[in-house]
Formats: sequence, C-alpha cells, structure tokens
Amino acid sequence: MEEWEVLGFPSPTTFILSGGSGFLGRWALGRRSASAGEGSSRPDWGWGWGPQKQRQSLLRWRPYTATVCHHIENVLKEDARGSVVLGQVDAQLVPYIIDLQSMHQFRQDTGTMRPVRRNFYDPSSAPGKGIVWEWENDGGAWTAYDMDICITIQNAYEKQHPWLDLSSLGFCYLIYFNSMSQMNRQTRRRRRLRRRLDLAYPLTVGSIPKSQSWPVGASSGQPCSCQQCHQHERARLHPTRVRRGPGGGGCVTIRVCPGVRDPRQTRSSNGVRGLVSSCRLFSYSRSVPALPVKNLNGTGPVHPALAGMTGILLCAAGLPVCLTRAPKPILHPPPVSKSDVKPVPGVPGVCRKTKKKHLKKSKNPEDVVRRYMQKVKNPPDEDCTICMERLVTASGYEGVLRHKGVRPELVGRLGRCGHMYHLLCLVAMYSNGNKDGSLQCPTCKAIYGEKTGTQPPGKMEFHLIPHSLPGFADTQTIRIVYDIPTGIQGPEHPNPGKKFTARGFPRHCYLPNNEKGRKVLRLLITAWERRLIFTIGTSNTTGESDTVVWNEIHHKTEFGSNLTGHGYPDASYLDNVLAELTAQGVSEAAAKA
Repeated sequence: MEEWEVLGFPSPTTFILSGGSGFLGRWALGRRSASAGEGSSRPDWGWGWGPQKQRQSLLRWRPYTATVCHHIENVLKEDARGSVVLGQVDAQLVPYIIDLQSMHQFRQDTGTMRPVRRNFYDPSSAPGKGIVWEWENDGGAWTAYDMDICITIQNAYEKQHPWLDLSSLGFCYLIYFNSMSQMNRQTRRRRRLRRRLDLAYPLTVGSIPKSQSWPVGASSGQPCSCQQCHQHERARLHPTRVRRGPGGGGCVTIRVCPGVRDPRQTRSSNGVRGLVSSCRLFSYSRSVPALPVKNLNGTGPVHPALAGMTGILLCAAGLPVCLTRAPKPILHPPPVSKSDVKPVPGVPGVCRKTKKKHLKKSKNPEDVVRRYMQKVKNPPDEDCTICMERLVTASGYEGVLRHKGVRPELVGRLGRCGHMYHLLCLVAMYSNGNKDGSLQCPTCKAIYGEKTGTQPPGKMEFHLIPHSLPGFADTQTIRIVYDIPTGIQGPEHPNPGKKFTARGFPRHCYLPNNEKGRKVLRLLITAWERRLIFTIGTSNTTGESDTVVWNEIHHKTEFGSNLTGHGYPDASYLDNVLAELTAQGVSEAAAKA
C-alpha cells in the first residue's frame, strides 16, 4: 500500500496521497526509506520541510488523503517525470503542483517548495484498510494523526489493548480505547478520539527497492561518479536546507546530475520498472547569481511562483540554481531598559483600562430612533433597504415586532445623510445591535451618537522607545501594548455565558512619534475606551471561534520589516487608519461635536 507525504511541523492540517496495487509501502523524501521486500503494498505520498538540527524533533511528514494518493499514482503510471495538479481532486489544494522528477510540491501563488516522498505499508495495516484515527481540536474539528501513529493505534486497537502509551513515538499522550479519548500525561487534559473508515490507499504489486527517496527512482547503491558529487559526498546537506557559502560570500546552489537508467533493472513480469536515482545535492558556489524572491506584499524583484517554477525547470535540465534565503519578519525592537521608556508627548498617562460593560438605562429603542429621525409625511415609492418592502406600504416587520406608538407604515429620514426607512425597521435594527444609544445608517454607514463596541475587558499601555521604524529614521517609536485575558462572554457577545479565548496577547503595535502618529494614538485611545479595537468572533487566521479578534481597525504589529503587510515602511498607513477610525465614529471632528 502506498502513501505520499510531506515533511513539516505538526499542524492541524493533514494531507495524504497514495497509489498503485500491492504492498503498503512508502516512497520517501528525506532521511527515512522503505525496506526491501517482495509482494504487495500500498504507497503513501506526502510533502514536507527538510529537517534542521535545531528543529529535528518537531518535524513530521504530513500525509495526503487517499483520494489524492490515487490521483498521484495514476499520473505516475502515465509519466514518471511529469507533474501532478492536486487541485483536480481536492479543492483545498488548488494552488499546489507536485513535480515528480524533483519530488517537490510547489505552491503556485507563493513559490513555496517542499519535498515529497512515497512510502509503502502492508495491506493489512490501517491505511490498507482505509482506517483513519483522528483527534478533536479546540475548534471542534477533527484532525488525523500522522500515518505512523495511526498504524500504531490501529494495531493496539485490533489487539484489544485497553490503552496505548505514545511516548515511544515521542509524544506524551495516552490513548484510552474504552472512552475513545487522548490524555496529555503532563497537563492531564483529555480530547475526544474517533476511528473513521475512509478510502483505502492504492495497492501496488512487485518488489520494493531498498531505497526510494527524492527524486523518483530506486538507488543502484553506487554513488554518482561526477566530480561535483565526489567533492561533496561527505557534506550530506539536506536538499531543502539553505546555507551561505564559506565566509558568507557565496549562495547555496542546487546542482542537478541527470540520472541514468540501470541496464540491470528491466521491466519485470509484474510490470514494475526499476530506475537508478538521479543525483541531487547542494553545493557552494560564488559564481552562480542569486535569484532574490519577492515577498508576499511584492517588495522584491521576482515573484515567488516564477522563482519556484524556474527552480524546477533548471533542476530538471541539470543546471545550477541559486535561491537567496527567505527573509524573516522583525516583529520586535531590540531590548529596551525601563529607564529608556518615556511617556508620549501630548498624551496624558501611559495606560487605559476597560471594565465590564455597564448597560445604559433609559435607552428605549423607539426613543433612540426618534432622536435621529424626521418624520416623512409623503414617502417616495421606493424600497426600504432594511425590510425590502416599498416605503409607501407597511414595514416588513409588521406582526413580528410590536412597539406602542410605532405604526408599521411610519417612515422617517435620518438627519445628516437623508436616507429614509420604516421607523419600525430601524427599531428592529437597533434592538438587534449593541443597544448603546447610537444608530448607524445601513446604507452609508453614517453614525449618529457615540458608537461603542463589544470589546472584552483589558488593558492598553503606550510609551516611547528609543528606536526608529523603517521609513521614519529621524523619529522615535510609539509602542502600544494591548492585553486582554480570557473570560466569559457577556450578553452583548455571540454566545453569552460561554468562555472566550484570547490568543497572542499581549499584542505589540507601533506608530512613528510624529504629529500624525500621536494623533492616531489619541484616537486609538478613544476607540479603546469605546471598546472598538477588538471584538469576539471567529479568527480568519486559525478558524477558531469564540476568540478575541481585531475589529476593522488595522494595526502595525511588525516593527523592523514589512514582510506580512503589517509593518513599515508603509507611506499610506497613517491616513488609512485615520479613515478606518472615522468609519467607526472616532475622529477629532466628532469629538469636538
């Protein structure tokens, strides 16, 4: 049985792939390889990062699904040197392509390349039977275990063991089959566990070579005799590592030596063809020019997708390639002593705290709506954009909402913007919102009154640090620190009474210490006091629900770079954030009014 995998850090996202008919085995990219054998097996495909010494213990091969593995095996049978478009069978993998010759997965939009391998397993094992073991994460979603762990759990389950200790595999977890749960031995925390039947991995028949690794093909056991390989035979550099040349001068290059077909390996009666592995190694070179890859925000000269495709094509042609090391974001400034931290000029204090919301009394919805509306005696024959009924007819909320003195046919015009609605529709809209005494026009978003949000209790600190932001070399930096603890949702939140999480706090943000930067800070303080900076919802990054998230006012959280788009230099940021604050009803003009 075959499975395809990728090497990487543990992640809630699991990919797998397989193909063939016979053994359950594995083509591999990296340091592990399948043992020799005869019979039938199932291949398993996957992708991953090459191991680094300091992170070796964290790296895992992430398997593709059985459906994707079948697709890869089908393409492999037609053209062992071709490419596999993963999006043809899995919508979540649309950006990815596997190059079978170099055994790398390539992401088209970012240019990221990861090694891929193919492993083999016995047909009686978990992947051979289509059995998947999964654990439940904090968001309630189910995540598949790595293939080796899945096989170990299934073996213990079939032997009717009451429990299983995963410490031998490097994990401090106990599996209890009676309660179908996983327990962390250190924290004693338990998670639910389940066993699910899925599509079995494809079967392949024939002999399994002693070593099947990157690139596609079996090793002949003889090293390549070319001079380049002979010089670096002992270097043993992993193909996904990027290093600088001796003394920091040169860049790492990918040197490709075309593989040859071993005349002793011919097509056997069972249809299996043996290949001699092509030689792939990294070498130091000072003569090959670097190919700088631009970041996701477009600050470099070469698009990552173009760079990745170029690397694949040059590797296949046996030409040297040199990719510069991807830069890392600089999230925080150098350490600052307490004596160097100063208050921000013109901004009183260094801290603001918010407490639990105290609901304002005497805010009858009808009174709030009438405060900002003017009655229209002869409304035009057009739609009310809230209920989508004609203004000359009764409100669509007639019979659904009842308020004394609010007849369903009454129409009003908002004072500043002039947009018209049924009075009952605006009462319904206000009653379904934060009920803070303010009203926002659903058409133009104009705010009437003082808008407040649903930000949980927390603390905001701000001060000067003696470092400059990129693009503001002559000014110091304003550092803002937000800290919100976990807690219980209130009546204004999505799930009152339920616990909410607060990931990534304290969060550090940065502004230049100039006139406009201090103006932004003053308005951010006002927004914080009105509980508009954060809210409780679903994270766009992790998908976690009932957690603290940003609330449509962008902050710069990257101090010394702008690789993520949340840093400097950014000439338009201060103007953009002022516009976002104005959209929330926070501006100097509104404060004076």
